[in-house]
Amino acid sequence: MRYSRDLRGYGETAPDPQWPGGARIAVQIVVNYEEGGENSIEHGDAASEAFLSEIIGAQPWLGKRHWNMESIYDYGARAGFWRLYRLLSDIPVTVYGVATALERSPEQVAAMQAAGWEIATHGLKWIDYRDIPREVEAEHIAQAIELHRRITGERPRGFYQGRCSMNTVELGCEEGGFDYLADTIADDLPYWHVHKGRPQLMVPYTMDANDMRFSSGQGFGTGQEFLDYLRDSFDVLYAEGVAGAPKMMSIGLHCRLAGRPGRAIAVQKFLEHARAHEGVWFASRLDIARHWAETHPWRETLRPSQMDREEFVQKFGGIYEHSPFIAERVWDAEMGAVHDSAAGLAARMAQIFRAASDQERLGVLTAHPDLAGKLAQARRLTADSTAEQASAGLDSLTDEERTTFTRLNEAYVARHGFPFIIAVRDHDKPGILAAMQRRLENDTATERGEAERQVMRIGELRLKEVLK
Repeated sequence: MRYSRDLRGYGETAPDPQWPGGARIAVQIVVNYEEGGENSIEHGDAASEAFLSEIIGAQPWLGKRHWNMESIYDYGARAGFWRLYRLLSDIPVTVYGVATALERSPEQVAAMQAAGWEIATHGLKWIDYRDIPREVEAEHIAQAIELHRRITGERPRGFYQGRCSMNTVELGCEEGGFDYLADTIADDLPYWHVHKGRPQLMVPYTMDANDMRFSSGQGFGTGQEFLDYLRDSFDVLYAEGVAGAPKMMSIGLHCRLAGRPGRAIAVQKFLEHARAHEGVWFASRLDIARHWAETHPWRETLRPSQMDREEFVQKFGGIYEHSPFIAERVWDAEMGAVHDSAAGLAARMAQIFRAASDQERLGVLTAHPDLAGKLAQARRLTADSTAEQASAGLDSLTDEERTTFTRLNEAYVARHGFPFIIAVRDHDKPGILAAMQRRLENDTATERGEAERQVMRIGELRLKEVLK
């Protein structure tokens, strides 16, 4: 079974984004412009809006307009936008613009353009797409792009649906004209997503450093709480950047929420805090996307999770010596992006090996050749075993060393019933000989457990050679 989610990401060590000027953090501020694009009977929807407002716990009014809800959204366009605009007009902001909202706000659009803000598309309407048919959502995206072009003079280069469906990212990829998609909250850095063989850059957004939490019962109650959260987030990410691991910080604002006086002060104080630090790059999402695409362009890599069964078994069937059943069972189980790394695939193979029957595990042990034995002398080892034994100098033994290895191998098999197994890449020749002499005296149960651990370690080392 193919598992679609990527739970590994960049792993323990993320790439250095190499932000311009050696910046230690990229700060990216989004102004969501949704006012006039929300659910409303007047907009042709079935019910009033009930999301992200001052009315906590609001419910849609089916077939009816909701005066308070509409006037809250109106505040965002009439007053909140302009307050945020005055605070942010000298910063390269990204606007998530709902196309129908932009159409109803020509003066605000002109101000965005005068400030040089990037205007990305936030979809055609500010509605929930979870139950919208795929083909309808695709048509809405196409309409949003065209309407956006008519309003702003150019097509959007970024796309954030927001209230998205499981189809949204696929549809954004298939549209093919976006520099980046933002419907992800999966990382602190941009990353490449592959859909049907085509790479698409993702620039993650945020739902925590986001004023939307003013509209939830467990979120921010005061501007000070919002400021504290933004400042703490900045400080952690800035410290990581100073330590050599720069990240990006996304901040989400809404005109009707952060545009209120008691919350806008938090934005102002945060800007003062961030500007007091050196090495802060304020950037639009398009700036970040273009920098990332240039600095970290997509590169094709070996992806085991995307192979068909035959190809996978052919490539990895020998990781466990002459035991392709391990690779077969790995492929037949759940596989995803986490198994595209050496560590991830090694862990899954070890899991399958541990789950095998006692007889199957013993078969894997007995499939291993003796160290520096007759097969090696006859050059009949697998390519992996040949390289491994050569790495420890076992391919160039003196007559005395060869005699010693032969004697120890024979004694070990006679005592335990399977060959002596050790991950030779972890040792040198004297260390291997010492281990053979020491382990020869172990009881068989102890030695069986050690041999199996060594088999799994060998598999891990082999995978590191393949999945570099």
